[in-house]
Amino acid sequence: MVKQKKDIRLIALDMDGTLLNSNDKIPKENREAIHCAHEKGVKVILSTGRHYHTSHKFADELGLSSYLITGNGSEIWTTSGELIDRQLLDVALVEQLVGLHKKHQTWAWMASTDKIWRGEIPDNLEDYEWLKFGFDTNDEETKQLLMDELSRNEQFELSNSSTTNIEVNALGINKAVAIKKVCERMDIRMDQVMAVGDSLNDIKMIKEAGLGIAMGNAQEEVKKSADWVTSSNDDCGVAYAINHWVK
Repeated sequence: MVKQKKDIRLIALDMDGTLLNSNDKIPKENREAIHCAHEKGVKVILSTGRHYHTSHKFADELGLSSYLITGNGSEIWTTSGELIDRQLLDVALVEQLVGLHKKHQTWAWMASTDKIWRGEIPDNLEDYEWLKFGFDTNDEETKQLLMDELSRNEQFELSNSSTTNIEVNALGINKAVAIKKVCERMDIRMDQVMAVGDSLNDIKMIKEAGLGIAMGNAQEEVKKSADWVTSSNDDCGVAYAINHWVK
């Protein structure tokens, strides 16, 4: 566990289960803490599994003015809407994932560059550019079978954003890699980053940041990977972490 203060110049925040409470809102305390961080010269970015279309409004609400990492790192945007980087999931791999979804009869969602498909699979997969594929099931045996099959394919980056799902990106696509790209643009070192999250898609950024923080509601594996554990998303854990570490 970290005991001494860090030179924090960038805060990378996951959204669901982290910045947002259970009502999908940003608590007032989190907004105020982020504003105080800005006043101290610390940049704040959102680093989320969400699509750009469902995340940029929260960056706008916070008045952020740098970068937005979406799709678990498959895209990097400026907060003004300019695409900086995009890494796609090959359509042949998407076809394999669709096959697994049908084989195991899970619920599924898919993110292309311009649309989110929830509970439906388009017939013309080759007509889209794909960013991410997600499986969801409450059946632990089915989820384990899926993980076993997916793990045998070395072209997949596997994570989750809740305990019932599996998220699949192209190999090497994750939030940590995207944050490093942002840091290069901002002349900030990774040891000057504070990363906060709650799920497996946050583990790599939590491990590679100078200060990795898990939410009180985080999955146990995330807590074990973190330097420090804050309060839950419904107890303004982001505000508590910023107020504790950013001085």
